[in-house]
Amino acid sequence: MRHPRLVEWDRRLKAMFGSIDGWLEDKYGDEYSLHPNRAPRGSTANREMDGLFNVGADFTPGYGSSYGRGYIVRIRMVSLEHIPAKVKDRIERDVEVLVRQKLPLVFPNRNLSLKRDGPVLKIVGDFHLGNAGID
Repeated sequence: MRHPRLVEWDRRLKAMFGSIDGWLEDKYGDEYSLHPNRAPRGSTANREMDGLFNVGADFTPGYGSSYGRGYIVRIRMVSLEHIPAKVKDRIERDVEVLVRQKLPLVFPNRNLSLKRDGPVLKIVGDFHLGNAGID
């Protein structure tokens, strides 16, 4: 059994990244072909399983990080085509801007921020389940 506030946290986080995924699909989805085993955009019940992008976050305890625990943002493009580094960088910058815009809207009353932690983007801040923001 999972804590109800953790369930709500996960739901909001997934919804935020789902909207970012949709934005990326609108902007870049026609530029590269899908992997042959990948379902077309919108053809499954879960955005993580279809379309060119799979955007989300994975919790890390943050051992060895100056920021500590947080959520590492992952951006995956599902294509057999070569994606140039400059395109990957542009997509990552787009995701960075969108996450910074959406975090305070999706998690109001939380002190969350997006930081660069080495080569990755990481959401850090107030993850306590008993604090305001998830009620």
